[in-house]
Amino acid sequence: MTNTVSTVGTGADGPGQPGPAAPPDAPPAAQQPDWPDRAALRAVADELATLPGLVLAEECDRLSDRLAAVARGEAVLLQGGDCAETFDGVTEEHVRGTFGTLGEMSALIAEGAGLPVVQLGRIAGQYAKPRSSPLETRDGQTLPAYRGDLVNGLAFTPEARMPDPGRLQRGYRISATTLNLLRALAARRTTEFWTSHEALVLEYERALTRDTPSGVYDLSAHLVWVGERTRQLNGAHLDFVAGIRNPVAVKLGPTTTADDALAIVDQLDPDRTPGRLTFISRMGADAVRDALPELVSKVEASGAQVVWMCDPMHGNTFVAPSGHKTRDFDRIMDEVRGFFEVHADLGTHPGGIHAELTGEPVTECLGGTKPVTPEDLPSRYETACDPRLNRRQALDLARALADLYAHHPPSRR
Repeated sequence: MTNTVSTVGTGADGPGQPGPAAPPDAPPAAQQPDWPDRAALRAVADELATLPGLVLAEECDRLSDRLAAVARGEAVLLQGGDCAETFDGVTEEHVRGTFGTLGEMSALIAEGAGLPVVQLGRIAGQYAKPRSSPLETRDGQTLPAYRGDLVNGLAFTPEARMPDPGRLQRGYRISATTLNLLRALAARRTTEFWTSHEALVLEYERALTRDTPSGVYDLSAHLVWVGERTRQLNGAHLDFVAGIRNPVAVKLGPTTTADDALAIVDQLDPDRTPGRLTFISRMGADAVRDALPELVSKVEASGAQVVWMCDPMHGNTFVAPSGHKTRDFDRIMDEVRGFFEVHADLGTHPGGIHAELTGEPVTECLGGTKPVTPEDLPSRYETACDPRLNRRQALDLARALADLYAHHPPSRR
């Protein structure tokens, strides 16, 4: 892979005006916080709209070019980082660990695949999480669910769980600090590193959207994605990302139909532009071989050149006897192998992997070459939401991917 100077966001000091706020007739938005003080929220959003974007529009365009190469089968995409970043967890050691782990994984995958690897972090903005229920009950007390540090606190107290618009300001500042460190690390290694997060809290995303001479961009990250819980065809999240020029992604679960996927393509990528749209399948090991083939074959037949990624984490989560949410490395790998088998059968390119991981020696996922056992789970279970691969497990995944790519037949595209 040719080394190039870092293009991690440098702050939007060029031209650009705040993008439009949500129109009065905006479609419904799922998974939004119940902000108790709408006036305070509006004041925070108005302030954020006057600040520099965290990345540059031209950087987003360069990432689109890199993703176009992935869509054509000329590169591989590796996306990884925390399930949910926390404000207190953004230490130099933690950022260095994530950056370094993704770099090591990329080197292994590139050697096996014989292709360049595009490095995309779930970092510098992954502060919000969708939840299966808006409320959480413990010991007879019911409080709002934790929706990520961008919204409220993890501690189970009424004060911490109250949605606070001031957290949007803090999320912006800490994201900027994280980007500064990532820039320095990437420049030292003369490599490219890109940032991404789920575009969930629309007040934050809209406040950091700018109308530039090149078009409208969400300058909170280079790429933003829409999750499985917010990809409603008539919903506000797809409507929002349809209006920005960033490369965007959408997660597809096992109930996604081919018609759903084609409708998303029509809405987000009507011009069939390679690199514009990434589909991240999160099927689960039991469903991927049955649910994914029709989606891939019909989207490919439509002429769309999307990037196909596999998220082997979310569909393989279960609760251990100790009460910890966890994932088993063997199940993760089974979904990855199923993803590759589907693409081998169809003659298409398995574009990459989307994984929740950290460079730290946590004990959140079971298995690996130095196995984490059920008894180990409580020792370093530190995630704010879902379990992550530790550094050793992440490198195990990268070695397995290198072998899968080395033996994958060339794409017929």
